[in-house]
Amino acid sequence: MIRIGIVEDDNACATRLVEHLRRYEREHGHRFAVARFTDGAQAVAAHRPGAVDVLLLDVEMPALDGFSAARAIRAVDPDVPIVFVTHLAQAAARGYEVEALGYVVKPVPYFAFAQQVTRALARVRRDHEDALLLAVDGGLERVPVADVVSLESARNRTTVHTLTAQHSVVRPLKALEAALPGAGFARAGAGAVVHLRHVLAVRDGEAVLVDGRRVAISRARRKAFLAALTDHLGARAS
Repeated sequence: MIRIGIVEDDNACATRLVEHLRRYEREHGHRFAVARFTDGAQAVAAHRPGAVDVLLLDVEMPALDGFSAARAIRAVDPDVPIVFVTHLAQAAARGYEVEALGYVVKPVPYFAFAQQVTRALARVRRDHEDALLLAVDGGLERVPVADVVSLESARNRTTVHTLTAQHSVVRPLKALEAALPGAGFARAGAGAVVHLRHVLAVRDGEAVLVDGRRVAISRARRKAFLAALTDHLGARAS
């Protein structure tokens, strides 16, 4: 399910955007969950990283216009794809200020809209492939896969160790492991997955990691772990 946020004060335009999304669903086999906000301030107050996958944002709104809303959203979420909806193409050209993906001009034609949605979904797929989305402190946090050092489970929680922080989540290690790229990670034991790029050495049956921690490599996993590490180092050297 792909979450789309529509920020639009005009009911007729909002209805048209939803109709276009339903048509896109039928033609491309996607499913959208749509949340509508009737003004920029409402959207800013509700937004959290990961709350929506794509934001369709009207430029001309009373109180808080689309550009001001986009700047406020970018302050907390630098990644969500933003597509502006506007009466004036010249106005939408300012989208570079907030790294907008693109724009559509009202009355919004379906094919121009579909092009922007396709671009936005490609961005979403790429971002999701390169990051873990973790439920942390009542919100969602996007953690770049490149920063993940290891994942370790205890009881019903998994701790994701990154280069700069630790995130403890109620999610099975197996589920988080499945969300990672296959290459570059290896099981060190039943309760630990290690990012091979952050292994400094293997000593005394432990993986020495860049953050100073050591993760025990179980006897059952040792051969496979060392083989994966050797392959990884060979691939980086080639």
